[in-house]
Amino acid sequence: MSVPKVVIVGRPNVGKSSVMNWQAGRLVSVVEPTAGVTRDRVTYLMHAGERYFDLVDTGGMGVEDMDDLTADVERQIEIGLAEASLIVFVVDGTEGVTPLDRLVAERLRKIDVRKLLVINKCDSSKTDAEIHQFEGLAPDAEMIQTSVKANRNRKELLQTIVANLPTAETDEAASGELQAAEPEMRLAIVGRRNVGKSTFINALAKTERMIVSEVAGTTRDMVDVRFELDEKSFIAIDTPGVRKRKSLANDMEYYGFVRAQKSIRRADMVLMFFDAVETISRVDMKLVDDIQSQDKPCIFVVNKWDLGLEKGMTSEKWAEYLAKTFSMMKYVPVAFVTAKDSRNIKQLVNLSQSIFKQSRTRVSTPRLNKALQKAIERNPPASKNGKRLKIFYATQVSTQPPTIVVKTNDPTLLNEGWKRYLLSSLREQLPFKEIPIRLYFRGRSEKDDPDEKPKKQKRGGKKIAKRKSRKANTIIDKTGSSSD
Repeated sequence: MSVPKVVIVGRPNVGKSSVMNWQAGRLVSVVEPTAGVTRDRVTYLMHAGERYFDLVDTGGMGVEDMDDLTADVERQIEIGLAEASLIVFVVDGTEGVTPLDRLVAERLRKIDVRKLLVINKCDSSKTDAEIHQFEGLAPDAEMIQTSVKANRNRKELLQTIVANLPTAETDEAASGELQAAEPEMRLAIVGRRNVGKSTFINALAKTERMIVSEVAGTTRDMVDVRFELDEKSFIAIDTPGVRKRKSLANDMEYYGFVRAQKSIRRADMVLMFFDAVETISRVDMKLVDDIQSQDKPCIFVVNKWDLGLEKGMTSEKWAEYLAKTFSMMKYVPVAFVTAKDSRNIKQLVNLSQSIFKQSRTRVSTPRLNKALQKAIERNPPASKNGKRLKIFYATQVSTQPPTIVVKTNDPTLLNEGWKRYLLSSLREQLPFKEIPIRLYFRGRSEKDDPDEKPKKQKRGGKKIAKRKSRKANTIIDKTGSSSD
């Protein structure tokens, strides 16, 4: 189960960013009395009691951006709402219900997600008698009055949020790793236009389920295709081909671009398609960036491999090309297929299952801390300004993707190079070798919950030799060179 997302929404200037910073206990979002300051979603990992969740700040609904970025702000809000486990609807208690509040409320009614109505800027109990006017905005939502300025009901709001989160995973297998019953896997098939995505879908479904055409841009919408393999059921999400933003000829093309991004968010696994006889383009880079930003497990799929072989290409050269282009995603496995001949399709689906299983694995705290200790012994973090970083313990707080929180004496002593080293070391030692990992560092004194007490962690462990880096798992066409 991934970390729940608590999304803060509302019209401009009701104090959304202030509520975000207030709950986080530090400056996370910019606070200005100007509409439209918050444009992108701002996320902070919260810890209250036994629960972790992402607190997400969004831009003001209905604001006209001064830099003509209104559509981008709205798209970020839509993404936030689509991912929300709980929606915190913030209004201004000093201004009463405004027409824009009603428009926001109407928009939220269409979303089947639990909601809280936060009546902000209620600096004293004198305003309590006036809150009845807000009841009609969200009839089924629990209401709570708050004031950031007067520090009123901070803890009550946090407790209310936690009480309304989805049920947490609590059972851990005796082996120390949790593996829930395997659900249906959703595979998003993404890539630029005419790369062979619909042909691949047809090979999966073994029927002309999709229109296959050499006319670029045939698929205009996301289409879910259910298929079975070895008595297991899957869903493949076919998407429109994507091209450069400046080349989007009309609203339909732009709609296709947005739908491709949505398919990535919906997916459990993403198959990122490349054309074996084409170079990697800016469109490819943009899609991979979206996959990385969403922390989605992914396989790079080089399609039309029969044509690549005819041109003398090798799987090794293509794998090196991908690793060099996407250096931050060297852990992603590479598959070589020929969709039109259904070559290596089954192997690709089997590999997808393996990667998906990795993303849903929970590692026990003792095993995680043993891996952490080995990483420190191999390469201790350097001191900074005469101070040395101390790492106390780590814990995995969620899956899909695996999310790990590391408690330290002072996270500001960390440098980016050592963070990357630790991430690589954990991936090498734990069953997360081919998937993204979210890694957070928190100071031991940082307590989102005032009642939280950090646990003591014994330190120990023996030095071990550094393992050889694992080669990327590859699948190649049977007519090509031997596979890894």
